[in-house]
Amino acid sequence: MRWSDPIRAALAAFALVALAACGDLPQPFRGNPGGQAGLLAAPPAYRLAIPRPAGAMLTDRQADGFAEALSTALLANEVPASATDPLPLDWRLTVEARLDGTAVVPRYTLTDPDGQRQGSAEGARVSSREWSAPSADVLTRVARDAAPRVADLLLRAEAARKGMDPAALAVAGPPRIYVPMVRGAPGDGNMALTARLREALNQQGLVVQETTQGARFAVTGQVDVVNQPATRTQRIEILWTVSRQDGEDLGRVLQLNEVPQGVLERFWGDVAFAAANEAAGGVRTVISNAGGFPTQPGAAPRPAGPQAGQGLAMPQNPGALPAPQAQAAE
Repeated sequence: MRWSDPIRAALAAFALVALAACGDLPQPFRGNPGGQAGLLAAPPAYRLAIPRPAGAMLTDRQADGFAEALSTALLANEVPASATDPLPLDWRLTVEARLDGTAVVPRYTLTDPDGQRQGSAEGARVSSREWSAPSADVLTRVARDAAPRVADLLLRAEAARKGMDPAALAVAGPPRIYVPMVRGAPGDGNMALTARLREALNQQGLVVQETTQGARFAVTGQVDVVNQPATRTQRIEILWTVSRQDGEDLGRVLQLNEVPQGVLERFWGDVAFAAANEAAGGVRTVISNAGGFPTQPGAAPRPAGPQAGQGLAMPQNPGALPAPQAQAAE
């Protein structure tokens, strides 16, 4: 895919300019990441096998059709899945179903190559009448409902593995971070930046949450756009503020960019991908410096964290979380 010069300039110009108390910053994916960057930046090092779901209350033929529908839906969600019996290094998705009144509730369980259960999720209820003789459309609908739930299980399992070794994981688990919707961006920027940052933080070994319950950290994003008529450009400022559950402001990641006026008024696309991936590395560094990742035996002492600042409290009502105010990074 060929990009216009304004889009190319926008991708190339995003830069991290400040991060409180963290020293040099990792800056992956700087510049033009390419149209397939979201698929190729960190390809999954696994395959998810979906054997015939014998416990799904389906005939063999129907069960095979459901496994194929699940595989297709998961591939559409960028999960490398195959309707087949697992090989030794494959992850496995076990599908079962149970009756609940006049409905059937499917359940999906994820197992790693060592046979360890990594989590499970229930799907949307299906009428028992539909499930007793499901058409291809019904199986496809149920599979599409299941795909994002299974993808989330995989992301959480990957985050747990990347966050720390199994011994430490058994004690504390990877840090959980609340990521609410970004605010202030034109076009689809709020949704695009939020989605890409959540994905990037999962890849950094954090468990991302859309609610505050159980989260130790939070990161909020505020976008400010300043029109510059003299040069027909806009200055885009993205301020990511990392806070802890007790309200302490741990640090800020500030990104600045000048783009031709109107270039981000509709779609952010790969610009959001590049900005979020750069920001995620900085966010992880802030959390690591604050002791968010348990120290491994024999590891060097972590650097001292930043001083207390005006933090963001994490209320029970996520809608009450105050928006960060743009200010000079420390």
